[in-house]
Amino acid sequence: MASETAGVGALAQRYASALFDLALEKRALDGVARDLDELARMLAESPDLLRLVRSPVIARQDQGKAVAALADKAGFADLTRRFLGLLAQNRRLFALLSMIAAFRRRLAQHRNEVSAEVVSAAALRPEQLERLKSALKSAVGQEVTVEARVDASLIGGLIVRVGSRMIDASLRRKLQNLRIAMKGIG
Repeated sequence: MASETAGVGALAQRYASALFDLALEKRALDGVARDLDELARMLAESPDLLRLVRSPVIARQDQGKAVAALADKAGFADLTRRFLGLLAQNRRLFALLSMIAAFRRRLAQHRNEVSAEVVSAAALRPEQLERLKSALKSAVGQEVTVEARVDASLIGGLIVRVGSRMIDASLRRKLQNLRIAMKGIG
């Protein structure tokens, strides 16, 4: 299992690096980054789309047609469309989310930014995200890009990951700690 994960990570890194290098050469980094962010959002919101890209039983031609139609409808840049077509042709769509994450890391490194993953119980408003970015920037000492996602099971609060550091200020974690403390009393 660990070797499979490492294999997918290495594969994702190679494809993401190739896409990054092409986007840098063509001066299309911002456009490709926007396309990939939008694609990641679509995958997070649509279980059917996620199933389409991960399913080994769907023919590569069908995956290619579906991804091409999605890219056209979303108005993705030509480079992004060709990249998705290549992934479908080579049966590599299953690693798309890992590739997007690897591309984001490479882009953040190129821009001398640190990437932070923020998980909240409810969607954060733009002003909350800006305050969080500002607080993280002062704590880390670098520009911070925030990848926010929602996990209602947190009940409230946030989980913030910056590099190898993690702060879990979720209500779920506090309740778990209280439950453990209460077991120790009785």
